[in-house]
Amino acid sequence: MTAPLRRPYQARPFDTIVLGGLTAGTLDILDAFVMAIVNGGAPVRVLHAIASGVVGRSAYQGGVPAAAFGLSLHFLIALGAATAYFFASRRLAILLRRPLVCGFMFGLMVWAFMYFAVLPLTFSRPYTVPAPPQLFNQLAIHAVGVGLPIAWFASRSARRDA
Repeated sequence: MTAPLRRPYQARPFDTIVLGGLTAGTLDILDAFVMAIVNGGAPVRVLHAIASGVVGRSAYQGGVPAAAFGLSLHFLIALGAATAYFFASRRLAILLRRPLVCGFMFGLMVWAFMYFAVLPLTFSRPYTVPAPPQLFNQLAIHAVGVGLPIAWFASRSARRDA
């Protein structure tokens, strides 16, 4: 007698992409808002800066519509990162079995991709590595606030199917 076929250990798309992506996006933008306030800025300026990557400097005079566009772009990027993790987890089961380590590493890779690929392409200039306090904050929020939630939601949803 043969054992019944089990469904492969796979993450659920909704949990990984939507729940993981929205959680990561929320934690990341809240960190950006706090850092802006600590440094004497305003959260709306963070959103204008994000929008300026697409519409240019006019985003800073765009008021609420430009800020809303920046927030939408931010969450689109977070959902894109979660989508990448979801598809990678289809090929690399370790991403689901070891969410703590893999999520941490994935968050750092997201930071590196944004910092060394997306931002230079968007703003047509190379970016220099920020000062140690800002660098530590950026790496920490991406490792803990972006990578870990995405990996955790993916792993949790896969375990429900196992």
